[in-house]
Amino acid sequence: MSRRWVPNILTVINLFAGIVAIMAAFLHQREMAVLLIMAAALFDSVDGRIARRLNIASAGRKLDIFSDFVSFGVAPVTVAYFLDFVNIGINGCLLVAVFPLCGLVRLVKFNIFQVKGYYVGLPITFAGAVLAVWAYLAQSLPIIVQSTVMLVLAALMVLAVRVPKLWLGRRSVSKNNNAL
Repeated sequence: MSRRWVPNILTVINLFAGIVAIMAAFLHQREMAVLLIMAAALFDSVDGRIARRLNIASAGRKLDIFSDFVSFGVAPVTVAYFLDFVNIGINGCLLVAVFPLCGLVRLVKFNIFQVKGYYVGLPITFAGAVLAVWAYLAQSLPIIVQSTVMLVLAALMVLAVRVPKLWLGRRSVSKNNNAL
């Protein structure tokens, strides 16, 4: 098997972890769901590094976007919904729907506009992982606090804020330096 497939296999594992995290949330295995989301974040980080090391610029890009949407957009809000928002009915559904929508907008913007040295908007991988852990650890807090944290994370994904890239040695492609 060609080494060029390794990043795509890791991306599929990321997607698998996200799908199973959603199922675990439905089965009331919220701790397992959070751990699977964290595992998905690990695989997402590794697949990108390997792709850059092998100089595979665009291989699996669409698969990676879909995988990130499921693992860090849908899975975390599924966990958050069942832990924190299920008791407020349709309002809970509407509230948690904002996060994956903002995440999808973030993924599309990132695919079009990449700048060197920083991200424009909070990456969905980070926002989704933080939301999942937050929802699990902060279950006893008032719904207004839970809602505020989720909506702030969602807003930070789509606002044109500079978020520094913390990974040393990471190479960025500068498609457009006039990002949003």
